[in-house]
Amino acid sequence: MTDWTTTRRSALAGMAATIAFPAVAKHASSGAITLIAGTYAREGGKGLYPVAYDPRQDRWRVGTPIPGIADASFGAGGGPGGAYYLVRENAAGEIAAYAPGWTRRGIVPTAGADPCYVAIDRASACLAIANYSSGSVAFYQLDKRTGVPSQPTLFRHTGSGPNHDRQDGPHAHWVGFSPDRRWLHSVDLGADAIFAYRFDPRARTLAEPVVAWRAPAGAGPRHLARHPTRPIAYVVCEMANTLIMLDAGADGRFVTRHSVSTLPAGHRGASQAAHIAVDRAGRRIYVSNRGHNSIAVFALDSAGVPSPLQHVASGGNWPRAFLLLDAERQLVVANERSGTVAIFKIESDGRLTATDQTQTVPGAVFLDRI
Repeated sequence: MTDWTTTRRSALAGMAATIAFPAVAKHASSGAITLIAGTYAREGGKGLYPVAYDPRQDRWRVGTPIPGIADASFGAGGGPGGAYYLVRENAAGEIAAYAPGWTRRGIVPTAGADPCYVAIDRASACLAIANYSSGSVAFYQLDKRTGVPSQPTLFRHTGSGPNHDRQDGPHAHWVGFSPDRRWLHSVDLGADAIFAYRFDPRARTLAEPVVAWRAPAGAGPRHLARHPTRPIAYVVCEMANTLIMLDAGADGRFVTRHSVSTLPAGHRGASQAAHIAVDRAGRRIYVSNRGHNSIAVFALDSAGVPSPLQHVASGGNWPRAFLLLDAERQLVVANERSGTVAIFKIESDGRLTATDQTQTVPGAVFLDRI
């Protein structure tokens, strides 16, 4: 594994990679975009890749990877002092805080194996991480000046599912703070459950978890997204390839209202649902299907109930992550196994149209806007 120690050379290389797209800073108001793509080293990734869109040429480009940031499978920005957080997904998981320019401010363990998701409550300067292989959640208080995480408080999930290969124990795959800032939720693929933690934003503490929702046995819930205006959540189940609509209660619990397949009718091949996003108008949901290698688009009716609208090829193999760029009417897909990032246009009805802009990013597993 690549060492995460920040040297003067790697810091300068990181700044050079950021500066490689001057149009982003100079013309941000005219539609320029800068993204980062986290990659797996075992699949050829060389670090953290800047990916930029220049509206003057209507073209995307991939810059020189920022070295020394290996296996960054997820991250989140907006921490104190402009801090950005990236997990390193391996057996001895770590979370690092970076200053603008990708100089590292601090690094601490996640106290678990294979961290894969990060959530931040910016107002209270708290951060939570899902440790997949360990089935645990690490919780941190952040330094309010630098954003450097404290040593973690660790919470362990319990439970298992009927698929002994994938659900022999808990596998936390997602964490997120509720809009009212009273709860932290964690979606657990191995336990077929969503756990709820009472969150105190003033004391900056979490209570022990309780089960907030039980998935159908063997469904393998992976990620959750919330409706922008209604007390509704949507959970994508990796193993069952289903999208489940949930009513969210003030007590932190969820109740199932509706379920729909993420795959087209009649599909028989192996596939695993992965990522999910809701548009800011609350009219469309997007889900990635690995194996079927597609993005599923769902229309939401006035009550928030989803129905299938489109399945479009993802532009590569194994679409693990994607980024919805609502204002720019674009969707960017990270196809992990083909090492490609594909760009789609979002039409006025929410459907996707492929473009000719597919970029090479080896082992791409995570995308974010910076």
